[in-house]
Amino acid sequence: MEYKEDEYLMLSGIQHFKFCRRQWALIHIEQEWGENVHTVIGELMHKKVHDPYLREKRKDTIIVRALPVSSKTLGISGECDVVEFHKCQDGISLFGHRGLYSVFPVEYKKGKPKVSEEDKLQLTAQAMCLEEMFSAEIREGAIFYGETKRRELVQFSNELRKEVQEMFEEMHQYYKRGYTPKVKKTKACNTCSLKEICVPRLEKTPSVSDYIERTLKENIE
Repeated sequence: MEYKEDEYLMLSGIQHFKFCRRQWALIHIEQEWGENVHTVIGELMHKKVHDPYLREKRKDTIIVRALPVSSKTLGISGECDVVEFHKCQDGISLFGHRGLYSVFPVEYKKGKPKVSEEDKLQLTAQAMCLEEMFSAEIREGAIFYGETKRRELVQFSNELRKEVQEMFEEMHQYYKRGYTPKVKKTKACNTCSLKEICVPRLEKTPSVSDYIERTLKENIE
């Protein structure tokens, strides 16, 4: 199955979806957004990286920033923070450059490596887009974390690829239905930039027992 361009979802939404399906729906379906210290720092960090007019060549490596990517099979589009093209014996050809090159995506994150896999899934989705665009096989990429100032290598396993495909299929279903999941409170809610938008809606919804108690009081008065 192939999606039309007007059906494409944001590639970066997969990290929201993995973190919390309700958060993803509030942002991408209901167009809600909230800023906190985490989102502001992350945005500033990406501004430093994203310069679409800046291309570097370091010996046998070409570095491209803010590269637009998309996939008809996944129905997504977005940008890669950085894509490195390394000269190699067995790779793809690039217009205006001699030789063959391997493709190596790099994603920049403000914090430190997570226990959960939303960052890895986002990078894997980028790699799957690049594979479709360049007709190439991409086995690995990296995530650079601002807090540790280190790159973490990511192997694009079959498991990661399968989860990316299944999650975007689910996201397309939610988007088509305009479905926003109900609140499920977790510890992660404390760090969510949308907690002031999401949680109050939960608190405004009275339980059955509260409703009965309030109704009885009103009748007595």
